[in-house]
Amino acid sequence: MRFLLIGDIVGRSGRNVIKEDLSHIKRELGINFTIANGENAAGGNGITRDIARELFAAGIDVITMGNHVWNKKEVYNFIEQETRLIRPANYPPGAPGAGMNVFVREGAAVCVINMSGRVYMSPLDCPFRKADELLRQLSPDVKIVIVDFHAEASSEKIAMGWYLDGRVSAVCGTHTHVQTADERILPEGTAYITDIGMTGPRDSVIGVDKDVVLEKFLTQQPRRMEVASGPAQLNAVYIDVDTDTGRAKKIERIFNL
Repeated sequence: MRFLLIGDIVGRSGRNVIKEDLSHIKRELGINFTIANGENAAGGNGITRDIARELFAAGIDVITMGNHVWNKKEVYNFIEQETRLIRPANYPPGAPGAGMNVFVREGAAVCVINMSGRVYMSPLDCPFRKADELLRQLSPDVKIVIVDFHAEASSEKIAMGWYLDGRVSAVCGTHTHVQTADERILPEGTAYITDIGMTGPRDSVIGVDKDVVLEKFLTQQPRRMEVASGPAQLNAVYIDVDTDTGRAKKIERIFNL
């Protein structure tokens, strides 16, 4: 089965490139299942019901989130009902929504897990122990497991890749908005990349208007961060998974300008 994992969608620019480019990328690669991180989809902060629907209509099957999941308060009104919207699983008990769901495509069960790192981020529950807990809950029939690890530190993401090698089909990092060049299949069959990258304004500072960011660095004065305009990029990875074993056969970076 062929998967497309799309890096953090940032604002209207990111949403537009999804609507313009996603369908032909899926056709070209024969994609069966598409996952995108949407935690920055609404003006660079959070997600709304309308924007989630817009992304689903464009061809995304599952939207994962991250540390900005609660930034748009209306998310509380629909995250419980929308099974295709997944927030980090290691939020403490009582947080609305789900951190893992199982979907059926092409006759195969596909589990999608979203997790947040803790290094330089909010002190959530341990993502490593939470991963163990979630995997124990899965039926043996679920062979394909895709993990979006939304984390700041490369070391924490690499550690998670090794920790889950052979137990999941893929561990793909999000959050930093900069695509890394370390995609590989780990020894026990798990596809790995430290960060998928960003889908949004190309001429920016990780999606934010570069002039605003430069002024903040130069003056050390608070500035409102605004999503940049202009040409957009799409960062993603293509992963081919053996449906019988859940092992990844191929991972390839995509960087479309």
